[in-house]
Order: sequence, then C-alpha cells, then structure tokens
Amino acid sequence: MNKAPLLSFDDALAALLAAVSPLADTETVSTLDGPGRVLATDLRSGLNVPPADNTQMDGYAVRVADLKGALGVRLRVAQRIPAGQLGAKLEPGTAARIFTGAFIPEGADAVVMQEQVRVDGDHVVLEHLPRAGEWVRRAGEDIAQDSVVLAAGTRLTPQATGLAASVGAASLDVRRRPRVACFFTGDELTMPGEPLRPGAIYNSNRFVLVGLLRSLGCEVNDFGIVPDSLAATRSALQEAAKDADLILTSGGVSVGEEDHVKPAVEAEGELALWQIAMKPGKPLAFGRVRRSGNPDAHAWFIGLPGNPVSSFVTFLLMVRPFVLRLQGVTDVEVARLSMRADFAWPKPDRRREFLRVALNAGGGLDLFVNQSSGVLTSTVRCDGLVDNPAGRAIAPGDTVRFIAFSALGA
Repeated sequence: MNKAPLLSFDDALAALLAAVSPLADTETVSTLDGPGRVLATDLRSGLNVPPADNTQMDGYAVRVADLKGALGVRLRVAQRIPAGQLGAKLEPGTAARIFTGAFIPEGADAVVMQEQVRVDGDHVVLEHLPRAGEWVRRAGEDIAQDSVVLAAGTRLTPQATGLAASVGAASLDVRRRPRVACFFTGDELTMPGEPLRPGAIYNSNRFVLVGLLRSLGCEVNDFGIVPDSLAATRSALQEAAKDADLILTSGGVSVGEEDHVKPAVEAEGELALWQIAMKPGKPLAFGRVRRSGNPDAHAWFIGLPGNPVSSFVTFLLMVRPFVLRLQGVTDVEVARLSMRADFAWPKPDRRREFLRVALNAGGGLDLFVNQSSGVLTSTVRCDGLVDNPAGRAIAPGDTVRFIAFSALGA
C-alpha cells in the first residue's frame, strides 16, 4: 500500500490556524497585570501625548523673534518653570528658565540648552541661535487624541502596558487565559526525585511543555503521567475535556500496541494523524475531544511526538501559534532573520529542517554538533533554529533564515 504523501509544514500550520477561533470570553484586568495578556478591544487615547508642547532639555525658553538673527542677545530671565508647573505668558525680550518635561509657556517657540547660554545675573546671553521649534516636543507628537494606541489582538509586553498607562488607562479589556490540560503517556516515564528503575527515563517533556504553556499565559491543568492503557487514557481525556480549551499530550500517537492515545481520542472525539515534512517533528496528531454531557462542545487536541527535541520544536512552531490564535493574537508569524552560516550542511534531508544553532562572536551561526531529536542539551546550548528548505545544502558563508528562541518565548 502506498504511503500518504507528507503534509508540508506551511500547509499543516495553515490547517491548525484555520481551525481555531479566538476565545469569546473577556475580562478586565489592571494595567499593571497586563503583560502577557491579549487585548480584546482596541485601546484608544482620550488625550494627546504629550498633552501640551514641552521641552526636551533643561535650558531657556525664548521667542525666536526677539533674537533678530544675532548671537549674543541678552535676555532677562523673567520666570522659572519646573516640570509639573505652568508658566506665565512669555513677554517679549524675556526668557524662562525651564526644565526637562515642563510645558512651554505661551509666547515661547524654542528652547536653548543651558550649555549654550552664559548666565549674567538675572539675564542670560545666548551663544546659540535656535530655530523655531528647537528642543520642543509638540502636543500629540507621540500619541494623538482618539488614535488607536494598541490594537485588539496585541499580546501585551511591559512596554505596551506602559504605553497604555501613558494615556491614562488604569485597566484593560483582555481575552481570558486559555485553559490547557496536558498529560504524558508511557510506563517508562519516571518523575525526578523517584528511583530510576531499569528501562525507565525521567519525564523531561512534562517540564518543558508545562513551562512553555505557562510562559504563553495559559492556565495549565497538569494531569502528569497517564498509565499505558486505553481505559486510563480515555479517562484522562474525559476529565481533561470538562474544562480545557486545548488538550496537549506527548507520545503515544503512533500505531504500536502500547500507543493508546490514537484510539482513545478517536473513541472520545475525532483525530487526524499528520505526517509533516519537517525534521525534527514529523508526527503530529490534531483533533478534538467531546465534552461529557454536551456533544456540541469540545476541547481541541494536539498530540506531540515523544522525542524531547521533536516535542520542543513542534510546540514552538505549531502549538505556540495555535495557542496565540486561541488568545486572539492577530499576528502569529515569527521573524526569520537573514544570517551567515559558519558551518557546512552537505547532506540535507528531503524534509524541511530546523537545525539547532548558536550565535558566535563573529556574528554568524555555529551548528550544534549533534542534531539528534533526543539531544535536549541542544535546546539549552543553542540560540535558535535555522529554517532550512528541503534538500538545500549549506556551505560556510551562505545566508540562512534564523529563528531566535527568544522570539519564540523559549
């Protein structure tokens, strides 16, 4: 029997994103608690930022017309304006001592830095001829009143919440956090702290995937290790589906006698097994699980491969954008930077490859020596992935597409 053709990476990701819609539920949170959340509605500014013309420098506010194009003009310092205080109208032939952030007094149209004047009693002598508007921040220069400051679907960074605060937003309307249930199959799995019996391995995937989910702002219900039996797997799926938006598993989705996730999901919902033309991370399961007592409701299901690097890479490139779209993020595309390869890759795979690499002091990329999907060390020692097209050999000096782990939240 002929094998089904491999699904391209782009087609697989497009299918995932096409299936999911943003969560409808929203909540209001303090702007201080905003980082990591996703805006549910546009945030508009109710004011100009800055609200009035102000000075970028400590110096002296002047009227350019008083200077008559000549250096050495002597002006009386008629007032002093610290930030937070309003000055009086600047009369002709006078200057105002002004400090960074203070509003420009009416009548003034430029600021001369304090380093460019000579103080003479209660007068200053200008040693610089300013142009109109010099060192003046205009009202609304940063943000115009009624403009959209942050668009719906924006995942909030600390600097974004600072921007919200700058227009007086004390709270923000955000999507609720996705609820993700996860469990891990395999009787060989053992938790750190327990004796490692013969044939067993420690469950590293649990720590990686739970940590990645939490870094995405998910509420995680961790069911831990589920015994290798169909009944136990079905029971875990039934319990997980009660409240989860997404169920995520690692391992057990192939067709071996001890791989029970596939028949369990098929019994509790529906499942598609994909063979994706990517390396690492060829197998991926996608489907949904019915909620008990409500046949019209379901939880999404994604089953990742069990090898630790395959699970890690597939999560970053497939699950992460799915979860972001579930949160309502509009732009889930990750930046790919053009960088220099300082390594050779003479025997490329027929699948699209994601090679683990580290940045070097010369501004290029070094290949991690062991690209096996079981070498979790590479995910710590490296800085990101080279997105290499199928069949493309790489020679030192070639330009490659680099995806930084930091851009993926890893």
